[in-house]
Amino acid sequence: MPESFVVQRETQIAAPRASVFAFLTDPEKIVQWMGSEATTEMHPGGLYLLKGVGSATARGTFREVVPVHRLAYSFGWEGNDEVPPGSGLIEIDLIEHDGGTLLRMTHSGLPSATHQASHAKGWAHYIGRLTLAAAGLDPGPDRGPNGTR
Repeated sequence: MPESFVVQRETQIAAPRASVFAFLTDPEKIVQWMGSEATTEMHPGGLYLLKGVGSATARGTFREVVPVHRLAYSFGWEGNDEVPPGSGLIEIDLIEHDGGTLLRMTHSGLPSATHQASHAKGWAHYIGRLTLAAAGLDPGPDRGPNGTR
């Protein structure tokens, strides 16, 4: 079995779990911090689709949906043979902590250290933006993790 590379992130968000969960699942809220268009079908087997700020489109399928507690969905990029749709797994846990929400995210199934580094940079950028948006702040226009639209 080939080695799988993983990205893990944890952040404290000054908002209740229900608000953070909405920013992870409601298409109108998702695009406030990530991407330009989103589609979510919030049930196991349902579609996760995100059009990025450039030409990239992420696609996957929800595996687990536990409102305000946990999300798990497959993830990958359309037109990318190395990280195709559904090839990775994103797991997000939301935990009440210090009057807000502790978000723990694991992205597994990445095929190489290069993809691990690229996705780590992307997640650092987007979790920072989510932290602001879910707390009621404006993260500004999304220019992507490389600073360009």
